[in-house]
Amino acid sequence: MKQREIMLCKYGEIVLKGANRKYFEDMLCREIKKRARAYGDFDIYRSQSTIYAEPKNEDADFDGLILSAQKVFGIAAISRAAVCEKNIDDIKRLAAEYVPSFLEGKKSFKVEGKRSDKAFPLDSMALAREIGGAILEAYPRIKVDVHNPDVTVRVEIREFGAYVSAGSIKGAGGMPVSTNGKGLLLLSGGIDSPVAGYMMAKRGVKIEAVHFESFPYTSERARDKVLKLASILGEYAGEVKVHVVSLTHIQEELVKSCQEDYFTLLLRRYMMTLAERIALERGCSALITGESLGQVASQTMQALGVTDNAVNMPVFRPCIGMDKEEIVTVSRKMGAFETSILPFEDCCTVFTPKHPKTKPELEKVLAEEQKLNFNALCDEAFETRYTVTVEPTY
Repeated sequence: MKQREIMLCKYGEIVLKGANRKYFEDMLCREIKKRARAYGDFDIYRSQSTIYAEPKNEDADFDGLILSAQKVFGIAAISRAAVCEKNIDDIKRLAAEYVPSFLEGKKSFKVEGKRSDKAFPLDSMALAREIGGAILEAYPRIKVDVHNPDVTVRVEIREFGAYVSAGSIKGAGGMPVSTNGKGLLLLSGGIDSPVAGYMMAKRGVKIEAVHFESFPYTSERARDKVLKLASILGEYAGEVKVHVVSLTHIQEELVKSCQEDYFTLLLRRYMMTLAERIALERGCSALITGESLGQVASQTMQALGVTDNAVNMPVFRPCIGMDKEEIVTVSRKMGAFETSILPFEDCCTVFTPKHPKTKPELEKVLAEEQKLNFNALCDEAFETRYTVTVEPTY
């Protein structure tokens, strides 16, 4: 007999939000409803620090929604559960029918009971014993191990019914996207910047992005790679607007007029200034970059100080204390790594100096910068911008 199944999404740190908790719950529920539309007709509601998603008919793609929900920031854990009335005989029958398929090939299990509805006559320990006995009777080849089980069966007595699940899926954690403002990500085609966007989205920041191109020195394939990275980021962060700006003329003027070892620093100052203009225009409260301290010459403490001097708004660098292996681990986790390593150059690899300054002095950088009409070049580059809206593929 086919069981009535439901997805239970348990909150993470939202439960600590006190008087503001409803706002975070609403945003999280809205995100799950938005994603559910791609998978069919679901009834979605919330109660007791949990969001419930129940298919309304057999055409709904229940498995697809569960996979998508794993990428929703704000969810700590996801359970696929069968549901029945809050009657101990019904619960035992349900567990005996539903759980054995999850025990195939396993050697041990344990049952955890949770009684959120205190009107239920059995406490959590008694409930676990009753259900454990029913499972052993239906599947006698397995043993109970309360310390290190292969499968943990959970029985929860909640407001709307009794729920039986076998194992749970770790959620994405963090905070619901858009609950902590909006930031502008400087998105290159490398490994680090998509990770930075992912990490800030995980903290509830709505992401927009700016990408700097240098056509014809960089190709359309390089831009398409960046848009693909924005799409991957969007699986977690939702819609990403990518603002594309040409730096070609700025780079050509730098080569003509400035000392080679200052090229990267000067270019970064132009990029930060242009990014700040776009951020202010788009209502973003901070810039986000993928820099990691000491990873390359432009990411020394002194170099970062020089580039930050070009802007007035906060610059978030979530990768700043991570080494490359740690960043790659997150890149693989979010599914961006294979795209990030595709061999298409971005603007930062064009006209790269042989011996860039690693300990620059701001006064000397500003002296080089004054060889060009900084504001006029920024105005010209700003006018080249165009926007690509990358819709998420849930």
